[in-house]
Amino acid sequence: MTPRGALQGAAGSPRDRGVGERGMVAGLEALAFGVLVFVFGTLTVLHGWAVVDARFATSAAAREAVRAVVLAPAEATPGELEALAGSAAAQAFDAHGYTAEPVLIDAQLARARCATVAVTVEVQVAATIVPGIAGSASYPVRASYAEVVDPFRAGLGAADGLLACRSGGL
Repeated sequence: MTPRGALQGAAGSPRDRGVGERGMVAGLEALAFGVLVFVFGTLTVLHGWAVVDARFATSAAAREAVRAVVLAPAEATPGELEALAGSAAAQAFDAHGYTAEPVLIDAQLARARCATVAVTVEVQVAATIVPGIAGSASYPVRASYAEVVDPFRAGLGAADGLLACRSGGL
């Protein structure tokens, strides 16, 4: 047999608990708040991935620009070296799916044995925003790469490669 108050709905009985809206914590406003958190969280993740993707693209562009200069013909002029570096960086950006042109902000395009060739590439990444809430903003993403010209590279003069590097302070 059951206790007398349990079936009749006496106050505090298991049958009475959860009946009605008393003690309700969340309603429709919690759903709207959840959607807002989801949207802003997704936008934050998208912006973070855009920065990571831009970092990959600028790193590849800097590396390819340096390689183009290091492997360029020995008789190339400084203007031709800069054009080769810009073209290689643009091709690397294109391979990563970017339509913007990379900006070579710092380029040391020396063409001597054991010289260091260094390039820094920059691209502006637009911030992912909710339209109408904030103004547009962009952030610079930079990558640098450096490589040493091979001491035994043909066409860079008649000097012995190791002697040229040692006399240069290496």
